[in-house]
Amino acid sequence: MLKRLTLSLLILLSGWNLFGQDPSFSQFYANPMYLNPAFAGSTYCGRLILNFRDQWPSISNGYVTYSASYDQSLEKVSSGYGIMLMGDRQGDGALSTMMISGLYSYKLKVSESVNVDFGVQATYNQMKMDWDKFVFGDMIDPNNGSATLPTHENSANWNTSINYIDFSFGVLAGYEDKLFGGVAVQHINEPDNGLNIESDSQLPMKITANVGSIINLTTGRIGGGDEGDITISPNILYQQQGTFKQLNLGLYGNINPFVVGVWYRTNFDNPDAVIALVGFKQPAYRIGYSYDVTVSQIGMDGGGAHEISFAWEFCIIREDFKRRRIKTIKSPTF
Repeated sequence: MLKRLTLSLLILLSGWNLFGQDPSFSQFYANPMYLNPAFAGSTYCGRLILNFRDQWPSISNGYVTYSASYDQSLEKVSSGYGIMLMGDRQGDGALSTMMISGLYSYKLKVSESVNVDFGVQATYNQMKMDWDKFVFGDMIDPNNGSATLPTHENSANWNTSINYIDFSFGVLAGYEDKLFGGVAVQHINEPDNGLNIESDSQLPMKITANVGSIINLTTGRIGGGDEGDITISPNILYQQQGTFKQLNLGLYGNINPFVVGVWYRTNFDNPDAVIALVGFKQPAYRIGYSYDVTVSQIGMDGGGAHEISFAWEFCIIREDFKRRRIKTIKSPTF
């Protein structure tokens, strides 16, 4: 009981100190517009995507994050648009965040081999806290470890709800189906998202960079090739927000219709998790599941992290795809 309470306290205090950090998905390519707004409209058809992540489920739902998004290409103007909804709950609802984003992207064909996409994003955010669910250090009874003592924290010094707007920008580039990468800068305006009335707390700008390639084992060449070819795709993702830095190194393996993957995530000071992924793809839909094996100080007492993604592609207006001018930048789907 004491161990569980200590871990619960760690969850709440980490959430308290990390108001300025965004939720993170292990299947970051499976939530493309959250990764980079330039991914909006990056498929020929309309696309609906659902994501769910449950991190440290053994500790009273430490972090539960879910999102839904829709995007569509606008071929006549070489563009795409999207809308994204996301919710995040920390400490079994002690702190919750809701957001809705509108996204627009422009597709530029630089040459027959090189394509560049630019994207912008505007987001409305709402953050709420449930004061009764917070546990402070002075509430812990040193004799039995239970949170039964009164706290000296004054609820009048805290807002229970705040709203703010922020803006983001991203760019993607692809060389045929061999090499791809991108950079996104989110929360450009660094809005104030602090709940404490007595102090300012700006949401730090987040910088995300990703790069990857596709190696065709069937043909022995770099590039995607035919749908039935066996391929591997090494990828690197780097994120920085304020003083927090994170690096993801991983590899996807594609044996149609299945995808497997393994990732290692670290914040440079300490290792965070080893991630295993399995996915199933069909022309109209895909579904993926991943599990994070926690290797940080919290260890597996928190229950790791479960993540599920689902995407459905469909066409609103049927057209001859051979006439389409927009060329999508190749990238993994999980």
